[in-house]
Amino acid sequence: MAVYQTYINTYALKCIENFNDVGPSVVMASPSGLQSGLSRQLFEIWCSDKKNACVIPGNVVEGTLTKTIINEPKEVTLMNGITASLNMHNTKIISPKNCQSVEMYFNSEKRLAEKTPEVGETVSGLLVKKTFTYQIMVPDDLHVFSQLSTENISHRITFAYTGDFGVLEHRLKQILESVESLPDEESEGPAFRVHERLTVKYESEKHISLHWRSDPISDMVSDSVVALVLNISCEIPKVFVESEEATKTEENSKKAEKVVHALFVSLLGDVKFGENGKLVISVDGNVGHLDKQSGNVESENEGLKERVRVAF
Repeated sequence: MAVYQTYINTYALKCIENFNDVGPSVVMASPSGLQSGLSRQLFEIWCSDKKNACVIPGNVVEGTLTKTIINEPKEVTLMNGITASLNMHNTKIISPKNCQSVEMYFNSEKRLAEKTPEVGETVSGLLVKKTFTYQIMVPDDLHVFSQLSTENISHRITFAYTGDFGVLEHRLKQILESVESLPDEESEGPAFRVHERLTVKYESEKHISLHWRSDPISDMVSDSVVALVLNISCEIPKVFVESEEATKTEENSKKAEKVVHALFVSLLGDVKFGENGKLVISVDGNVGHLDKQSGNVESENEGLKERVRVAF
């Protein structure tokens, strides 16, 4: 009965016209050299799809297409003379003699497994569950070792801003570490980039827009910029010239401290002002101290220390 169930869905394929190429299937065809016939016709139909495979069970003869694909070329020439990409997997069945050692090489390896992590070392990646099996891998390997794929989400926010665009860029440079102007040819108008992650563009006299690709850090930067822009909008029409900067340094520093404190409260919860201007952050019983001037983080918990450092 087991043998019957194994072969219950098999049938003899006499010509390619009778083959209904729908769903997964296994076809045993000849000749094995792929010179012509049914095997050659099926190969030309399936060779460009990486989901397909060609199993070579016999000896490989020089001068045949089988010998060519064993060397894994990127392209093959079809019977009509047209060149096609060779993306399908090629498998050669080896019948070694007794006690003969065999080495097998695989081109696809998980990049996360290239280096064995040390005890206690943090491993970052995607955890994929299938039935009762768990695998951790880098995002770029997701489509290779699973039927899933990754996508990028781009955000665009447009809101009202009636102030001078140059003043906005100047004020953000006073508070944020990295604000760089972009050439008009690249951005199609006045624009600047914040921390190489978020772009602020001048849309009109009454509107500006923010553009960024979604990830935890970029989303955090965008929240910071939105909060700062809205705060600056409330101060319009105040314009600060270079001679007034020295008198406003302390005021800007206090505003920056309030913005940093508010952002950390929204991200981490329990955040208080400590001694020497440091922030005291408590998460799940673990305590960390952040020096806002140098960015140094002190904590006995390495996870909290890294989380605060990335947020800052």
